[in-house]
Amino acid sequence: MNDCIDEIEAVPGLPEELPRGETILWQGAPDWRLVARNTFHLRLLAAYFLVLLGLRAVLAIWSGAAISVVMQSVMIMALPGLLVGGVFTMGAWLIASTTMYTVTSKRLVMRFGLALPLCINLPFAHIQAAAVRCFADGFGDIPLTVDSSHRFSYVVMWPHARPWQWRRPQPMLRGIAEARAVAELIANAASASLPATEHHDFNPTADAMKNEAHLTTVATGEMA
Repeated sequence: MNDCIDEIEAVPGLPEELPRGETILWQGAPDWRLVARNTFHLRLLAAYFLVLLGLRAVLAIWSGAAISVVMQSVMIMALPGLLVGGVFTMGAWLIASTTMYTVTSKRLVMRFGLALPLCINLPFAHIQAAAVRCFADGFGDIPLTVDSSHRFSYVVMWPHARPWQWRRPQPMLRGIAEARAVAELIANAASASLPATEHHDFNPTADAMKNEAHLTTVATGEMA
């Protein structure tokens, strides 16, 4: 793994030109709406403020306040919620717009970062497993388990790290389209990059875990 900060990219999403014989198989970025929903939990935030506003209105009406006073009170209380929601939405958009995931024939590259772009190179030889959590719309997250030779900081990787995995952070492709197909692409590319003596065919099952080419793909299921 190589960490690199480079203001000028030779190739979009990559810190330098690819070596001869290595090709780009796929590039993608998180969907900002999924980042807002699953990283900043905007739905829960909205529900929380709606409950508060409802309680405020009910208590004001119960106390005999005029409708105009109730509406004014509710609107004043709604302003902080709108401000926080706007900030989180902007943050989700910035994260998505500054992130690029790249799968090549040799490795997976994660470029992210707002102020200082960070580029993480993960050769397939060091990726032990990959899981996929698919949502109803085909979008999903792909967390990766890497060998012990690579150490990651959860704080540095966030939000491109599997939630709650503090002791051994796992890099994660977050909120990408056609997540299952991308997971299969990673598995196939990893399988093809292995020596012939270690090569296995990739054949994921619909609802179980299957180990192929040092990769485990879960087609459906919840991640902790």
